[in-house]
Amino acid sequence: MLGLKATLFLTLHLLQGVRSSMVNLNNNGYEGMVIAINPSVPEDEKLIQSIKEIVTEASTYLFQATKGRFYFRNVSILIPTTWTSKPEYLMPKQETYDHADVIVADPHLKYGDDPYTLQYGQCGDQGQYIHFTPNFLLTDNLSIYGPRGRVFVHEWAHLRWGVFDEYNVDRPFYMSTRNTIEATRCSTHITGKNAVSDCQGGSCITRQCRRSNVTGLYEPKCTFIPDKSQTAKESIMFMQNLDSVTEFCTEETHNTEAPNLQNKMCNRRSTWDVIKESADFQEVSPMTGIEEPPHPTFSLLKSKQRVVVLVLDKSGSEDGVTRLTRMNQAAELYLIQIIEMGSLVGMVTFDSSAKTENNLVRIINDTAYLEITTHLPQQSSGGTSICRGLKEAFQAITSSNQSTSGSEIVLLTDGEDNSISLCFQEVKQSGAIIHTIALGPSAAKELETLQTMTGGRNFSPQKDASGLIDAFSGISSGSGDISQQALQLESKALNAAGKGWLNGTVPVDSTIGNDTFFVVTWATQKPEIVLQDPKGKQYTASDFKEDKLNIQSARLRIPGIAEVGLFFIFTINQFVLTVTVTTRARSPTRLPVTATAHMSQNTARYPSPVIVYARVSQGFLPVLGANVTAIIESEDGHQITLELWDNGVGNRNLNLKFSHQIPYQYFLCVLMNCLKSYKMSGVIFGGVGKITLNPVRPEVQEEEAEVELEDFSRLTSGGSFIVSGAPPNGNHTLMLPPSKITDFEAKFNGEHIQLTWTAPGNVLDKGKVDSYIIKMSICFLDLQNDFDNADLVNTSGLIPKEAGSQEIFEFKPETFKVENGTRFYIAIRANNEANLTSEVSNIAQAIKFIPPQESSTPDLGTNISALSMTIFGFVAILFIF
Repeated sequence: MLGLKATLFLTLHLLQGVRSSMVNLNNNGYEGMVIAINPSVPEDEKLIQSIKEIVTEASTYLFQATKGRFYFRNVSILIPTTWTSKPEYLMPKQETYDHADVIVADPHLKYGDDPYTLQYGQCGDQGQYIHFTPNFLLTDNLSIYGPRGRVFVHEWAHLRWGVFDEYNVDRPFYMSTRNTIEATRCSTHITGKNAVSDCQGGSCITRQCRRSNVTGLYEPKCTFIPDKSQTAKESIMFMQNLDSVTEFCTEETHNTEAPNLQNKMCNRRSTWDVIKESADFQEVSPMTGIEEPPHPTFSLLKSKQRVVVLVLDKSGSEDGVTRLTRMNQAAELYLIQIIEMGSLVGMVTFDSSAKTENNLVRIINDTAYLEITTHLPQQSSGGTSICRGLKEAFQAITSSNQSTSGSEIVLLTDGEDNSISLCFQEVKQSGAIIHTIALGPSAAKELETLQTMTGGRNFSPQKDASGLIDAFSGISSGSGDISQQALQLESKALNAAGKGWLNGTVPVDSTIGNDTFFVVTWATQKPEIVLQDPKGKQYTASDFKEDKLNIQSARLRIPGIAEVGLFFIFTINQFVLTVTVTTRARSPTRLPVTATAHMSQNTARYPSPVIVYARVSQGFLPVLGANVTAIIESEDGHQITLELWDNGVGNRNLNLKFSHQIPYQYFLCVLMNCLKSYKMSGVIFGGVGKITLNPVRPEVQEEEAEVELEDFSRLTSGGSFIVSGAPPNGNHTLMLPPSKITDFEAKFNGEHIQLTWTAPGNVLDKGKVDSYIIKMSICFLDLQNDFDNADLVNTSGLIPKEAGSQEIFEFKPETFKVENGTRFYIAIRANNEANLTSEVSNIAQAIKFIPPQESSTPDLGTNISALSMTIFGFVAILFIF
């Protein structure tokens, strides 16, 4: 069934995730940072000035916080194409919105103007991007957020070094080993008071916090209010806006007990310890004799329009005719359905020589498409000279009075070429972005270098038409203007031999429907086609416009805006065919649902795990609940199917049965079952997934932060990845243990302790573990430092479930005396059939609390003025950053 899945097709080959940062560290100074303004942001020069001021302030604060190690040397600010051009605006090179380190865009509906960093990875992994809103940058809101430069450093630590927050809005207090209730913070040297404040009208009442009769902790409304005057210097990841806070928590000052994300994700290591392990830290030494670093320099960049040249390999090969047909089918689809209106597009073909088939043509109507597609190559012959193809593309760009800087080249080849390195220098100097599509194992390996050095994308699809079409479809504009980009709803290769009619459904949701195409390609004979829209209108084969270039494809463009609902398509033929569906946003004022995905690493040496991350969102609102399936295909066509989980517990959800010792290329397809409604209230991810952000401020009603969606489907393309050193027999149980459990929880249930967690797998997160090892102690450090010698919990009655299931286990602590206030620390490890054991889980805490007969804590009943309460509110909110 075509429409039962929303597909993300990836083949990530040396691709650094969805976003590829251009930042590098040179003699203590960060260079190449890109701050991009979203095209939807109204033109306002004050934004540019504010960005300069914030980064300059942040540079000095960063220098102090890292003890003279790091500062910002130069920054590029990417101006939207929607803004007015000015003489001081330079042309960008590889800088794009999609690769920006910091984006300035409209607020996340649920989180308002709070800055945040999108982090998918594990401890120490770089984040995706920092998000600031125009209102945060322009409004005088220091009383809420503190100095903006300090906020920038807080977010930079998330982005660059993969550390996490040291507060916890959901668990603001915890019971310490000293039997005291402590605020979740780092360091504990930060002083303050705990209070509940209620404001009505112009007056407020504040009182002491009462203890909950359920948890023994403070009541839910209780807030930790830091003292305005502090001596503590730590920590930036807890509350960087206190005047005294200028450092990160170190091993000496780190609070290992606090139930925050830093402790959970980083095995209770301090943020400074994680930073010290980064490649940045290892690369530099502190600058001596300098109190402040030099101020950063700024470049203002703005592109005029998108310039793309297709560079197509027409060299001879064993299946030259078939390859040309499939290449032309994909190229035609790209030109007619994918490339944005108003773009300048040219085409170069090459074998042992190169020829410009078209100089740049502005895509404004069907005539412009035909001007290029009529020159698609019809014959293959000769050798392969990639450098000549690239040089001819540069000439085609400059001959049309355009700059190669920032232009894009889509290079497709399947031939060997050992001389690509001869033009690397010219490629660098051109400033062009080169996307590479490598067909088959014979394609030149240096293509990876071309893509990496220019910030392009790399694809290694199978040679069938579906794979090529998906690769071309993945090369969209990096401008950030999602409303103009083509979205792929379906791309399916079908074999109808002996099956008669094939049928499927393609859902069109209410965020899309403009410029909708249904395309069918075939190998030998045009199939019979029937397409029915949601209102019952039917289109037959005669309505599908057949290509005149004999490249065996036919397309139907739905007139006007496509109806919302399910489209049914029926085809019959005795041969292989493909069905592809593309569309665009229904309205420029409403963002469409989009999908992205990437790998945790692009080249891996077995048994290093590979993680798939997938996300579906509408603007900055994520979609939760889709069923995500990863399909891994090797060069020899072997497939592995795995589920990705939307559980947020940090599991590695990709367990590949690799079986090749030599470097071997794999291709990834991620499928999503989206035929149901979803609330836009979180992030979907496979593997570790976190949005690291400042908590909600101001509070938003939950219904305002949820968007109900009907059935939808999406497909997006990536690249490929390589794994080497896998066992030749494919036996992985001897190499890989179960994943670490990171959501382990414990609580008293009467006289018993109830434990809950998400089950890992026999190998990482695949299959079922053989057994669990649960240890407990009344001493936190004993369990943390010496798990093996802690008291063993009897788990004879615990039967493990399949990976991803919720495990619940209760036991009675027979060997310990339990009374009011008794506290147990508990942790768990999973063991597989090869007797390999997972890492120790997070440490859970269970406290026996017997409620008192009645509360003995009176209300203070203190009335304070609204002005004084403003200060209370200001400080209370500050602690969340």
